[in-house]
Amino acid sequence: MPLLHHAVDGPADAPVLVLGPSLGTSLRLWDAQVPALARARRVVRYDLPGHGRSPAALLREPSVAELGRLVLELADHAGADRFAYAGVSLGGAVGAWLAVHHPDRVARLALVCSSAHFGDPDGWRERAAEVRAEGVGRLADSAPDRWFAPGFEDSGRLRALVADQRAADPVGYAACCEALAGYDLGARLDRIAAPTLVLAGRQDAATPPVHARRLADGIARSTLVELDGAGHLAPAEQPEQVLTALLSHFGIPADHDGHAAGASVRRAVLGDRHVERAASAANAFTGPFQDFLTRYAWGGIWTRPGLDRRTRSCITLTALVAHGHYDELALHVRAARRNGLTVEEIQEVLLQSAVYCGVPAANRAFAVADRVLTEPAPHEESAS
Repeated sequence: MPLLHHAVDGPADAPVLVLGPSLGTSLRLWDAQVPALARARRVVRYDLPGHGRSPAALLREPSVAELGRLVLELADHAGADRFAYAGVSLGGAVGAWLAVHHPDRVARLALVCSSAHFGDPDGWRERAAEVRAEGVGRLADSAPDRWFAPGFEDSGRLRALVADQRAADPVGYAACCEALAGYDLGARLDRIAAPTLVLAGRQDAATPPVHARRLADGIARSTLVELDGAGHLAPAEQPEQVLTALLSHFGIPADHDGHAAGASVRRAVLGDRHVERAASAANAFTGPFQDFLTRYAWGGIWTRPGLDRRTRSCITLTALVAHGHYDELALHVRAARRNGLTVEEIQEVLLQSAVYCGVPAANRAFAVADRVLTEPAPHEESAS
């Protein structure tokens, strides 16, 4: 039996958590959250029909019920009689439909930037007809404005998601639009018995926060969380905030291995802008490394009580000079200033390095530090 294309992460004997994507994206929408979620759950992500690597022909009729059937087949294949579920937009609608019609299967539910009813059905049918006639190119061109909050910076993750939209099969995309046209769960939300997290982006133009409030009002055992600075694809735009909410809702310890503490120290030392940029740029390939950095470098070492942050900055600067890691040096000169080192103290560290690391290394290090210390505004680019 052909299944939705999917990816599985995490221990084989752990409880199953199914993650559903939004219309126009693929399973990579969840890349930033998977490493942490998969430490305590068997995470199963899927592509919608006509998206990613799922054939459009899997969808026998254009309905959310049919999408729900495909997800149940996937859960059966994973051996999950009962599972937790989180979905974005259309992916969330699938989860809500499952919770209403198969309450014995859904243990806990998270609805991210989703709705009980996605607006005028005629608008979705018109989009379906346009896509069948002209393809998805125009939608891909406008995707950043529809998906992200104003001012969201271009990143590798944004470009990858737009590429997913551009690569979508017009037949499958149109069928998913028609599924949204026929979806209205508003009168049946009270049938959802699973504890439910409703997550909204305050800058979401596609499903504004009023949609989330209606979901929360209609679902008895629900919690509503609104994220500032998030548009329609909150897992990509505010990855850490979404992860924190999911970890709490699904009962996954957030800091059993130092992840939360590491994330906090990493932000304090490197700055919010750098950490958010690194998280936004992470993908399926680099995400585990970002998780490793947060847990081990920042949660395992920088949080230890034996040295204060000023001293750790002095050591880090010296080590980076010794090994010639000058891009990292620029990042950590800024970090040293955040940790309280004066310009004069940074100068002394580099002079000390000149004696034990060599004059050529220190010569380059002084040039890097001088540039950083005199720049009008920081532009943190490194991935560490």
